[in-house]
This record gives sequence, C-alpha cells and structure tokens, in this order.
Amino acid sequence: MACVCEMIGLACLVALFMSFSNKAPYQLKMTIFLIGNGIIVLICLPFMFFRPRDYRNALGPAWGCRQLCKALGVTMEVRGLENIRKDHGSVVLMNHQSSLDLCVLAYLWPVIGRATVVSKREILYLPFFGFGSWLWGTLFINRSRKTDSINALQKESKAINERNCKLLLFPEGTRNSKDTLLPFKKGSFHIALQSQCPIQPVVISKYWFLDGENKIFRPGHAIINILPEIQTAGSKKEDMDAIIEKTRNIMQSEYTKLSQEAKALNPKKHV
Repeated sequence: MACVCEMIGLACLVALFMSFSNKAPYQLKMTIFLIGNGIIVLICLPFMFFRPRDYRNALGPAWGCRQLCKALGVTMEVRGLENIRKDHGSVVLMNHQSSLDLCVLAYLWPVIGRATVVSKREILYLPFFGFGSWLWGTLFINRSRKTDSINALQKESKAINERNCKLLLFPEGTRNSKDTLLPFKKGSFHIALQSQCPIQPVVISKYWFLDGENKIFRPGHAIINILPEIQTAGSKKEDMDAIIEKTRNIMQSEYTKLSQEAKALNPKKHV
C-alpha cells in the first residue's frame, strides 16, 4: 500500500510540474490523467467490496480525480445546485467532449444524488478502472448490439422511479468539441418517456485549454451548469421529437453562453 501511495504522489508531482509548462506533450499529460485515475481506483478497490454496485463507491475515486485534475492545472466549478431534486429520479444529459469528462463526473458525483453512468462496454476491460466502474454501478452497454442495449436501458429505467436514481448519459453518443452540439440519440429519451421521469440537462463549457487534434493540453478552467428539469410526465412516444428538439436547443444555448464565459476566463489559453 505504501508503494502504491508513493506512485500516486509521484504521479501528482509530475502532473503538477506539467501544469506549469504549456509545451508539455499532450500525450504525456493524458497518460498521467488516465493512469493516475487507474491507480486511484486500485487503492479504493478493497473498500468497494463491502457494498458492490453502490454509487457511493465512486466518492473516493471522484475525490482523487479532482485532485489529479487540479495538479494538471484543470479546475472546474459547478453551478445550478439549486436545480437538483433528490426526492425523485431523472435522466441526466451531458455534452461529451473528451476523456477529461471523467473529471466532470468527479465533480457531479458528490452532489447529483444516487447516480448511475451509462458507458460503452469497452470501459469494463480497462485495468482497475473497469472493475471499479462496475463496483460503483456503471451500466455497460454493447453499442454494436442495439437490441441488447435497449433491453439493458429499459431495465435500468425501473430504478429511476423505484430508487430515485439519476441515470447519467451523453446523448450525442460520441465525443464532440465543436461549437455546435451533435444531433441527440433517442435512447435516453426513450428511457425518460418510459419512466415518465424528468430530464435534467447538464452543460459543460468548451475546453479551450484542450485540443486533441493539435495535441494541446494547457492549464485551464471549465464551467459545469446543472439546468432546471424538463418534465416528461404525460408525454407520449409521439412527443419524443419535440422533447429532443427542446432539450437540445436549451443545451446548445447554454453551451454557447458558457463557452464564451470560459473563453474570457482563460484569455491566454484558448486555441
């Protein structure tokens, strides 16, 4: 255990050093971020066995992830906490930009409620992190088998009402760092309509400090805003397209506004 702690300390020190250098290789910083989170999960694994498939198992790794992000020079703030309702479940929709969204989840996890993330099945096979994700209740879906994915999501939709769960999804379906959100997939909206639960949009400002195409990873700041719920009670399948359009328009408007604010906060860091 002492050896593992030393490894984490070393990783954080290296990350801290890298945060002061705008020329530090993108690949190296991302490697530190991903491996560092794997090590953090490894340390927390023994404590997770006492309550498998429990969302609270992610609280320790989430704290560690936030510290690692800070060491890399990345800070985030969460707004809209007054819009969270823990007395009922909801489908939480977020825009998806990068693997750095793991840090967004780390900031949301302690405040959003009884959370469950929907992730592609490949994550399950990542060393340490995959098993840890399973232990804190991540729902893994096989995107190549649409029927299996729908069945798994339909089963999970029952937990939204029975256990007041927050089901976290990325409706774009893939990473997107452009100024315009991608068209939303219908899967998450099927769940919301089937369970008649609210949709809670969560918008993350553009990562001006991160550019995967040009391999740039600078210190920077991002804003996470939890928006008011969109009600689906009484809505039917025929209303889905209108609800999708309404949700996307709200998120796009907020994304544009937050991104401009974040750009102003990082005047020397956007690319």
